Amino acid sequence: MGTNAVKFGIVGAGAISQGYGQAFQCSDGVEVVGVADTRGEAARSLAEVLGCRSYDSHGALAANEDLDAVLVCTPPASHPDICVDLIDQGVHVLCEKPFAITSSEAERVLEAGRDKGVLVTMASKFRYADDVIKAKQIVDSGVLGDILLFENAFTARVDMSERWNSKPEISGGGVLIDNGTHSVDIARYFLGPLAEVHVMEGKRSKNLEVEDTVQIFIRSEQGVMGNIDLSWTINKELDRYISIYGSRGVVVVGWQESKYRQSSSPDWVNFGSGYDKVQAFKNQIRNFVDAMRGTQALLINADDALASVRVVEAAYESLGQDHWTAVQNGDPVFT
Repeated sequence: MGTNAVKFGIVGAGAISQGYGQAFQCSDGVEVVGVADTRGEAARSLAEVLGCRSYDSHGALAANEDLDAVLVCTPPASHPDICVDLIDQGVHVLCEKPFAITSSEAERVLEAGRDKGVLVTMASKFRYADDVIKAKQIVDSGVLGDILLFENAFTARVDMSERWNSKPEISGGGVLIDNGTHSVDIARYFLGPLAEVHVMEGKRSKNLEVEDTVQIFIRSEQGVMGNIDLSWTINKELDRYISIYGSRGVVVVGWQESKYRQSSSPDWVNFGSGYDKVQAFKNQIRNFVDAMRGTQALLINADDALASVRVVEAAYESLGQDHWTAVQNGDPVFT
């Protein structure tokens, strides 16, 4: 691809695209050349900020711009068709989470990418947060001993009544697929493949069609247990969103600081200053571009994208039947 800037298009000009816009503006070697959204005003507004052209469809964007890659930030139900359309035109695709609503749809997208020879994967910002990456290095170093328990919580009071996230025909579900996709991807990052899940739903208090509070219990293939709290209704007021307990210590990843402590010491060791969304987006864009150029492996590869969808599928099966449900796993097929 030479030394020229990688030309990106953005499909979908909603809230998450604004954060990506900031990240693109402070990223070297990339240029956003067009923004597409069926809501013309939204596309024009983001395009004006980024100094590029706007379009009312992803088809018009692809037809009028010489694209190297596209970031897809539309609602989940639209992901498969949009991604396959762009893949068919030889465009590399970075698709926001959840990658797809069903594993069959995810497989269709990934098979299209493999057949066309273009890079396709899922965007999931927390995996690219500096503190999460450092925490993974700490866990892998062995200083915490054997990992025994994983905990994660994404809880906040958010009004979803007028947002697509609570419309199951568009989103695929509620907080379980929305925030939960982040959670299961993070859990897999630290623990490896997940073997089974058990999900319980809390009381619905906002008259939504979908679940707004759930607890997910997980067990990895290595036997490590975990629990995940998700809610759009309550805020647990936690200063951390990841806690990992080992036989010789603990590491916590927080919103304002991250630290670890070995059992043999009374002192915490700080290793990070907390969550920076724009920096996470920037890291993600850089990793995708480097993977396009063949200079770095994807942190979240195609098999990770498919696995995230499969875990969420198993989670919904468990939620409907109130029992532990096995996660479909197997040898890598898309890496």
